[in-house]
Amino acid sequence: MKISLTQKYNVPGPRYTSYPTVPYWNEADFTTEKWISSLQKSFSESNSKKGISLYIHLPFCESMCTFCGCNKRITKNHSVEETYIKALLKEWYLYCKILPEKPVIKEIHLGGGTPTFFSKENLELLINGIFSYAVKAENHEFSFEGHPNNTTHEQLKKLYDLGFRRVSFGVQDYAAKVQQAINRIQPFHNVAKVTFWAKEIGYTSIGHDIIFGLPFQAIEDVIDTVEKTNSLKPDRLAFYSYAHVPWIKGNGQRGFNDENLPKDAEKRQLYETGKKLLSQNGYHEIGMDHFALEADSLYKAAHNGNLHRNFMGYSASKTQVMIGLGVSSISDSWYSFAQNTKNLEDYYQLLEWDKLPVVKGHILNEEDLIIRKHILNLTCELQTSWTEESLNFTELPEVLSALQEIENDGLIVIEENSIKITEEGRPFVRNICMAFDLHLKRKSPETNLFSMTV
Repeated sequence: MKISLTQKYNVPGPRYTSYPTVPYWNEADFTTEKWISSLQKSFSESNSKKGISLYIHLPFCESMCTFCGCNKRITKNHSVEETYIKALLKEWYLYCKILPEKPVIKEIHLGGGTPTFFSKENLELLINGIFSYAVKAENHEFSFEGHPNNTTHEQLKKLYDLGFRRVSFGVQDYAAKVQQAINRIQPFHNVAKVTFWAKEIGYTSIGHDIIFGLPFQAIEDVIDTVEKTNSLKPDRLAFYSYAHVPWIKGNGQRGFNDENLPKDAEKRQLYETGKKLLSQNGYHEIGMDHFALEADSLYKAAHNGNLHRNFMGYSASKTQVMIGLGVSSISDSWYSFAQNTKNLEDYYQLLEWDKLPVVKGHILNEEDLIIRKHILNLTCELQTSWTEESLNFTELPEVLSALQEIENDGLIVIEENSIKITEEGRPFVRNICMAFDLHLKRKSPETNLFSMTV
């Protein structure tokens, strides 16, 4: 029996928020001193021209969502807020001490965990503390993730007053049986309320995150979720494939069994149904997993060739430096990556010792930098080329050979000096990037590392 393309290409693979991907970092050759040197070099090249990005990880959640693989700490004790913010500002101070001039911040993203776990007073303390050592770039883009169940009007207003204009709300799915399975009981009323508040206050980009492939999810659930979403008309959407990674230590994916998950063609149909409905309602597909209305900055960035992808996902700002603050955060100097400890107590202890809480990373070599550009081109522009000498690499013929079958299946078009992803190939961008991933080719994983690609 002939298998479908979905069955053929539905294999474990990275999401390519970086290259090399974290499991393939060369930790043996990495030191904090090398990271600092790389950061200083990149900062000097780009700060005054482009500014930098800042990702701040706020890990606390009041309850466990059993679809989530993020680094988080479950607690209802809000006294943890002040201690954590004090630590974040200490980490930022240590970075600012080693930078040659005041950082110009183009982009801030508050991620989690649940950023709206924090009170408006503590969020203000955090942002004002950041800018005691930095300045805002012109046309800055500050964003945060909000939980519809606990985001208050006061938090939205305070962050707006501090310069935030973009917010994303985690929706996932509106079906009661799905919400029960993932322990995310969240009525439509709560999402509508915070969305209308954000519009009323003046936020210019409101996003919703929805997921396909969740346990017990059916076609009618996706239709209902997309229709409800469209009634609120968020400016942009992340329409993610559920990443089932129960082997990751500390994640909450234990509230259902594998047989409760939609598989292969069934799961793909959930996406195609949602995508069709979104398209009919004015949303344009941007890169992988993202949709936006034409007025949104993400659509404009994609249309103008300025779309960027990093550990925060897709961005309309092409900064060269991204500093990650907080437990488990990852920083990127373009030439190297550095990750903080995932352990909260260790994070506090290292900062007490006046040390950056970096515990691992990777220094990119010349080959890594070239492949990274190709993967960014594929994920952001759905095409790449090697007309410039700087984009040629020794293994290119081997990569093109690996792509031949993908071309035969109609997912890409290979020309003399370029590759273009077809409309049929959009769902398989991760698979196409995998052909360029020389680290993955040279050492296939022996254990579970990645979620399924489709």
